[in-house]
Amino acid sequence: MASPLKPVLAALLLLTIAVPDCQAKSKPSLSGKQAIHHAIGRQAHDFDLPKSHKPKFQSAPWKQAHATFYEGGSGTFGGACNYKDVAGQGYGMNTAALSSVLFKNGQACGACFEIKCADNPQWCKPGQPSLIVTATDHCPPNPSLPNDNGGWCNVPREHFDVAKPVFSQLAEYKAGIIPIHYRRVPCKKQGGIRFTILGNPWFYQVIVWNVKGAGDIVSVQVKGDDKLKWTQMERDWGATWKTSAILLGESLTFRVRASDKRYSTSWHVTPKNWQFGQTYEGKNFN
Repeated sequence: MASPLKPVLAALLLLTIAVPDCQAKSKPSLSGKQAIHHAIGRQAHDFDLPKSHKPKFQSAPWKQAHATFYEGGSGTFGGACNYKDVAGQGYGMNTAALSSVLFKNGQACGACFEIKCADNPQWCKPGQPSLIVTATDHCPPNPSLPNDNGGWCNVPREHFDVAKPVFSQLAEYKAGIIPIHYRRVPCKKQGGIRFTILGNPWFYQVIVWNVKGAGDIVSVQVKGDDKLKWTQMERDWGATWKTSAILLGESLTFRVRASDKRYSTSWHVTPKNWQFGQTYEGKNFN
């Protein structure tokens, strides 16, 4: 009886003969240094980093809070987030100053919330319509007043001080303060993330705005195309980030990470001869 191993041994012998022949006919591979240079060059100029597989930002559950209103204009509603002109930057007048618990020392800048008047038939508009507002300012605490009588933004209250035009869509002005339901929602924006560069040759500030998805940013890194390697920026205040690394004369790439841990990298968003005071458009979150 023939051994069952003979066909297997014959197949292995044929493979050992065929493999060298295939390798000889294949396209020669790059040497080690050439291969590394080729990979880096493609990554820097042809495509972004591998996409994060984290899910897109989703609406959060409804919570309870209160809302008041304040006067102002498009140049003042940016407040503690340092947005220069909320209307010109696409936020419109649907903005809100958040109490300290929600503002989180500026981390909430750019976050979007759906709010609606609740449990107050006397003052709520019929149908209790909801509105989307963006966090653009801080409502500071007032320790000299009780939390339930004027100290609306004291810790630990969750409070929205909204622009007067917004409040009028939710309730009557005479109410002064109203109970609301609110929840975090994805931010919808047109175009890419904007980077406005301020400062001087020894100190640099970058305002990051028009962010889709989560809307609020927890980390910003910058990289040049020459000497500047990836550098972590620090939050200066609100939506403004700072660094003392030399950015002049470099085509800048920014990588931002949102509060939902997703990131977006905008490769070479500026030319080498970028100017202070200019705004550059990068890649937004999908």
